[in-house]
Amino acid sequence: MTHRISRRTATALGLSAVAGMGLAACVPGEGSENAAAGAAGSGGEGGAGEWSTDALTIDWATYNPLSLVIRDQQLIETALGDSVAVEWVQSAGSNKANEFLRSGSADVASTAGSAALLARANNSPIKVIGIYSQPEWAALVVGKDSDITAPADLAGRAVAATPGTDPYFFLVQTLAEAGLSIDDVELQPLQHADGRSALEGGSVEAWSGLDPIMAAAEVESGAQLVYRNVDFNTYGFLNATEDFIDNHADVAQVVVDAYEQARTWALANLEATAQLLADAAGIDLAVATTVITERSNLDVSGVPGEDQLAVLEAISPMLSDSGDVQGGADAVEKARGSILHADFATAAVEKQTAEKQ
Repeated sequence: MTHRISRRTATALGLSAVAGMGLAACVPGEGSENAAAGAAGSGGEGGAGEWSTDALTIDWATYNPLSLVIRDQQLIETALGDSVAVEWVQSAGSNKANEFLRSGSADVASTAGSAALLARANNSPIKVIGIYSQPEWAALVVGKDSDITAPADLAGRAVAATPGTDPYFFLVQTLAEAGLSIDDVELQPLQHADGRSALEGGSVEAWSGLDPIMAAAEVESGAQLVYRNVDFNTYGFLNATEDFIDNHADVAQVVVDAYEQARTWALANLEATAQLLADAAGIDLAVATTVITERSNLDVSGVPGEDQLAVLEAISPMLSDSGDVQGGADAVEKARGSILHADFATAAVEKQTAEKQ
């Protein structure tokens, strides 16, 4: 039996410290607040010496369908030309994407909004430069023969989730909705794919899952989604380091332009987008189609703004109370107030709109 709650505001949340969040390596300090926007000085043709850098490292992820389109169609490579080497790295989850950004292993990477706020609150110098989707990508998953039918049944059970990601925050909010806290379950901090394996292997009784892995588990092993709540899923954030924003605005603009180009193509080619996801994730096309058409709203503004801030405000008490943010509520509020950098996306949307006319 599936319990699904449609749009609503999360209730006040209590949360004790989370083990294994992997935040100790956060970079101290933040970069300049005066990030330049636009493709100034690039010339736009990708000739030698026209760009501010000769290398770009960017992530792709199965939870970010637009990244699959961009990589497959080589939109960034075409725009930058031969003078900029583009390296793609796979993010297995928001926590991994944040690690790439924090360590300097990537210039741009995609996370859930909750994970981006958590990282910035812990002094990782990143900002949101675009929105790639409004997904319903997380839910509470149990095995096909499970006796768990509602969140309240999780008390005392072993539950898998990936700390620092939307499914983890989904779990915390779900527990709070049932009058429980993270301390009332036996948390198993596993990466998303390992969470599915643990559920199917019987070492956990529930898993806070992530698509497309979650959708595949439904079809392939009969897993059940016993609790869904779209409000507990945050937006898909495209993030960049402040150094990249400040010093390579020309290339950053190309990246965000590519995202808007990919969005237009994906919305007109949902079946082909689902095929890209199926190929990248190694899942059945029917599963990928469910993810793209039923659980991924790509038809959302790419410009980060008030809608995203409202979602981040709703989860801020949870982060503040977690004990995993240095500086507590003040740090979370400061991060939320400074996390958006909308200039690139604003320019990209205006350009894409003009091209459609």
